[in-house]
Amino acid sequence: QVQLVESGGGLVQAGGSLRLSCAASRRTFGHYAMGWFRQAPGKEREFVAVIRWSGGSTYYGDSVKGRFTISGDNAENTVYLQMNSLKPEDTAVYYCAVDLGYRPSSLLMLAGTYDYWGQGTQVTVSS
Repeated sequence: QVQLVESGGGLVQAGGSLRLSCAASRRTFGHYAMGWFRQAPGKEREFVAVIRWSGGSTYYGDSVKGRFTISGDNAENTVYLQMNSLKPEDTAVYYCAVDLGYRPSSLLMLAGTYDYWGQGTQVTVSS
C-alpha cells in the first residue's frame, strides 16, 4: 500500500505560477513512474505529466507542454509539478498517482495504468 499526499494548490491569477508537491508514504523500489492528472468539473480526468524514476524520462500532455515541469526528489519520495503561465482553463483538481510496474510509456498517459492515487488538490486560476 502506498499513500500519496498532494499539496500546494490554491488560487492564482492568470499568468501566475504554482508548485504542487506529492509525497509518497513509503519508499518504493524498482522502476516506477509518478504522474499528475487533473479533472475539471464535468470533464474526464486528463493526463498532465509523468516522470520515470529510473532514467528520469518525462512526458507531458499537449495542453501543458512548455508551461509545466515535472521533477522528483528520490531521497524524499516526492514529485513536484511546477506550473507557470497558468490559464483559467488549468483550473481543476490535480491528482498525483504512482505506477509500480514498468509499463510502456504509451500507457503512462492513461489513468487506468496507475496503482495508487492521492486525494487531489484544487487549483483555481482566475482571469
